[in-house]
Amino acid sequence: MLIALDEKNPRPIYLQIVAEIKRGIEAGEIREGEELPGVRELARDLAVNLHTVHQAYRELGRLGVVALRLGRRARVAPVRRRPASRAEIEASLVPRVAELLTDAFHLGLSPEEFRTLVARVIEDRHRKETRR
Repeated sequence: MLIALDEKNPRPIYLQIVAEIKRGIEAGEIREGEELPGVRELARDLAVNLHTVHQAYRELGRLGVVALRLGRRARVAPVRRRPASRAEIEASLVPRVAELLTDAFHLGLSPEEFRTLVARVIEDRHRKETRR
């Protein structure tokens, strides 16, 4: 499992680990039911504190991305087959989109430039998915 951390990224390391594991699952590099490396093993491989990896795994468990069981390695949870409820989507995504909009504002992007950027990212994703 390849996880790339960026020391220049202002996001906490544990959130970078969360994002990388979620990306790996989406890309099919990490499969449903697959065991993730143990906390100590991944901490050693990434040269980070084991508490950082533990925090990332707890967050992945909270999000339902991995299944956590005491004394066992984390396993990738079954991928959601049906979309979440409208309320769950709103609670999860709206605050993060609002934060992205604020970041875009501070980078000098207009709302239209932000829409164009999001549309481009969606299109790039779609192209990658159709190549699989």
